[in-house]
Amino acid sequence: MGSLRLFFIIAFFGYSLAEDPYRFFTWNITWGTIRPLGVPQQGILINGQFPGPQISSVTNDNIYVNVFNNLDQAFLLTWSGIQQRRNSWQDGVHGTNCPIPPRQNFTYKFQVKDQIGSYYYFPSLYLQKAAGGFGGLSVASRDLIPVPFPPPDGDITLLIGDWYKTNVSILRRTLDVGRSIGKPDAVQINGHGKPNETAITVEQGKTYRLRISNVGLSSSLNFRIQGHKLKLVEVEGSHTVQNLYDSLDIHVGQSYSVLVTADQPAQEYYIVASTRFTSPVLLNTGIFRYNNSQKQVSGPIPEGPTTQVDWSVNQARSIRWNLTASAARPNPQGSFHYGKINITRTIILANSAPIIDGKQRYAVNGVSYVRSKTPLQLADYFNISGVFVAGGIPDSPNATLSASKATAALAVEYRTFVEIVFQNNENDTQSWHLDGYSFFVVGFDSGVWTPASRTRYNLFDAVYRSTTQVYPGSWTAVLVTFDNAGLWNLRSETWARQYLGQQTYVRVKSPAKSLRDEYNIPSNALLCGLARGRSRFPPKH
Repeated sequence: MGSLRLFFIIAFFGYSLAEDPYRFFTWNITWGTIRPLGVPQQGILINGQFPGPQISSVTNDNIYVNVFNNLDQAFLLTWSGIQQRRNSWQDGVHGTNCPIPPRQNFTYKFQVKDQIGSYYYFPSLYLQKAAGGFGGLSVASRDLIPVPFPPPDGDITLLIGDWYKTNVSILRRTLDVGRSIGKPDAVQINGHGKPNETAITVEQGKTYRLRISNVGLSSSLNFRIQGHKLKLVEVEGSHTVQNLYDSLDIHVGQSYSVLVTADQPAQEYYIVASTRFTSPVLLNTGIFRYNNSQKQVSGPIPEGPTTQVDWSVNQARSIRWNLTASAARPNPQGSFHYGKINITRTIILANSAPIIDGKQRYAVNGVSYVRSKTPLQLADYFNISGVFVAGGIPDSPNATLSASKATAALAVEYRTFVEIVFQNNENDTQSWHLDGYSFFVVGFDSGVWTPASRTRYNLFDAVYRSTTQVYPGSWTAVLVTFDNAGLWNLRSETWARQYLGQQTYVRVKSPAKSLRDEYNIPSNALLCGLARGRSRFPPKH
């Protein structure tokens, strides 16, 4: 009887009584000279590296990153796509964390709880992302969880994105006075903006997993490898139906995993990343090199789509959830029937580009977000009034198209199932990201969303991810279960728009105020603004 009882205890609480592993990192953040375009410019280095070090982890690993800020300005890192379950204290954005002051350090402590997949980290303050400081973060499946493809012969991270040669401080000052920073100058691949400086060496007949993230500031990119098919297997932590593509559109902030088999004659082939929906088209090339290559890369660079929106829409509709594959847990992804859950609330968020006080700003439902000196999470925890307005973002756009500046957040009831519609009435492709969550991208189309648009939703196998594109003059609808208590950044991934107000926070608070739902403030939390001097001693629950 006793052994039977022990069996049920183990079955209820997990697969193992052993503690999940810990991974420790110490990072020194400095300015340094980088040359993505062949000319020197000031960049952000992590332990002397640009891009920064790769974090390779396994589901449920505990990750400690001790960050020493040796810049001459404040600094934060955020972990794009990592859900920080019950722990928005580690999210690393201005609304949850006090910035790390110069010559000080802060240790991030978080768990990649129940997650697998391809992600990246980057500096979240100011426009520091334009100077580097980004790197890859991968989460492998545990040995006991089946993966829906054979183990690849190599695992390679590619960080692609548009790039400005202008110093980041000048870009920031330009935005501060209400002017545009203009178009980017180039496309970089793993920190290289000149052709063919990035190379991947492969062995004939073997298959490689490429984890590709668009870490740029504004541009959607198309990725392709000359003469080779891309088999899509994972998108931001979700296994996908394994379609083959000649090329993939990767919008700013998004991450994809593809399998590429070295099944062509032994030579060198172009890797290409080129901008979408821009004129002129910017592109950069790398080399996909067979280790027994008999021929250098040659011939025309393979063409990709340029300004065709319909091409991108059709490809996006083909990316679907793999219902039979397991993700971080052994049960199949499709065992969660999201299409059968009743929607409790609909929120329609429209982006806009208003002029406020004579300066260019960007807004969500007429509210252009203003950063507070006190992080919203601290204000909420310590019950400090006057810092932000919970519920200050309306559930639908205002009819007058007027806009104002405010520190406002969406207030969402804990454990509700919510429909969010991103309405883009502008002429540029938008990209939206939600920290702390993934969502089902159930539909997108041109025009203005109406309740009748729901008849076109995919309620069966929509992809589950944390960053979605919204095409010009179009809408995108997502469904999300708000079961992760905290304050979570909802933002434009077009970084100038984010910087000038196209973002907000979603306040998700458990009425129980239980540690089962949300962790207390960490003992090492930095305190600033109106929270300075407060006690970190946790309240009784």
